[in-house]
Amino acid sequence: MSDFETEDTEETVTCLRIIIYHPKQEESPVFHALKFCHNQQLRADDVVKFGRDSNICRFPFIDARVSRVQFGLQFFRHFNSSEFGFEIKNLSKKAKLIVDNIELGYLNKVSLPDKCMVCFGEYQMLLQKQEGQSEDYFNICFELARKSLLQEKNLFLKKPVCESSSSYTQFPTEMDENE
Repeated sequence: MSDFETEDTEETVTCLRIIIYHPKQEESPVFHALKFCHNQQLRADDVVKFGRDSNICRFPFIDARVSRVQFGLQFFRHFNSSEFGFEIKNLSKKAKLIVDNIELGYLNKVSLPDKCMVCFGEYQMLLQKQEGQSEDYFNICFELARKSLLQEKNLFLKKPVCESSSSYTQFPTEMDENE
């Protein structure tokens, strides 16, 4: 027998690729604390937190408008399956988290599809899962988008529609009650 035949098989690690964008990323250091284009290995039982507070969050954003703890990601194995997934939980009392047009309030969570858009405030993130077999670890890899992900992918978050079927404007307009 050769060494090749008796050598342990290398286990692949599930990777969550996060392409991230903020409109002021060129003029402000909002992503200064993130390492880009580098697989960062995390333990499977870790709840990975994102937010402003670098003492609590593994991946901090340098932005006063971000909550101390914005959201958390947790790695898990699907029931009766060998497939792994991620769930995301909104940990901000002030900001909604939007996952593929699903609005999550404080402490709401949802399983992430293999590819999805996550938004809060002016932040846009495209998350893509690459399947692996390791049940001990997973990787996260950040990439910086140069353009808006919503515009680049022709994705638009759903806007509420009022009963007259016209869309709400982004900013409310004030009207005199006599008009």
